[in-house]
Amino acid sequence: MPGRMFLERPLTEVASALGIDDVPQNETPRRNISPGEDVIACTPGHRLERMRWGMIPVGRVNARGRPVLETIINARSETVFDKTAFEGVGRAVVPADGWYEWTGKARRKKAWRIRPKSGELLLFAAITDVWEAPGGRTVHQVATVTCEPSADVRDVHHRMGVLIAADALETWLHGEEHLARNLMRPFPDGRLVVEPADDVDWNAP
Repeated sequence: MPGRMFLERPLTEVASALGIDDVPQNETPRRNISPGEDVIACTPGHRLERMRWGMIPVGRVNARGRPVLETIINARSETVFDKTAFEGVGRAVVPADGWYEWTGKARRKKAWRIRPKSGELLLFAAITDVWEAPGGRTVHQVATVTCEPSADVRDVHHRMGVLIAADALETWLHGEEHLARNLMRPFPDGRLVVEPADDVDWNAP
């Protein structure tokens, strides 16, 4: 929703697709990106930045005024603009070639790779925050936004990441809230491939 992502194309191609000139250095193709690791995010101003996937919501509270304790990996599109815990967050997209999901019971889970039929770059809608960590360290954080699944994904998961079309990127990054809300919907049916991911070494990056 996504559970893990992959981004194997060169970052120069990602930057070119997004109209960005400044490319972070020392990025290698990644076949297995897990929550808690750094990802590349495109932030307002069309900049590529490294951020940790997962928001530690220190100082944030829920609707009852109680501290939010769990690390936020994914935020539901239905409530992301309404929950107190997400007040004041920024917006970004996380580029990826696709993502993985699992079906089945523990110890017998089957991994699935989900990618676009066209080979296009996917842009996961995301929210961002900054955590002031102990010792004065500043950690830039990101969480992806999820919605109901498209027909392509429904058999492997009940949620999917919100995918932003390239021509709607400016609206998601800089548009007014009501315009951004309109973008939080399932990817059109028939545009994604779901295939077994038996060839992935889950212990490798």
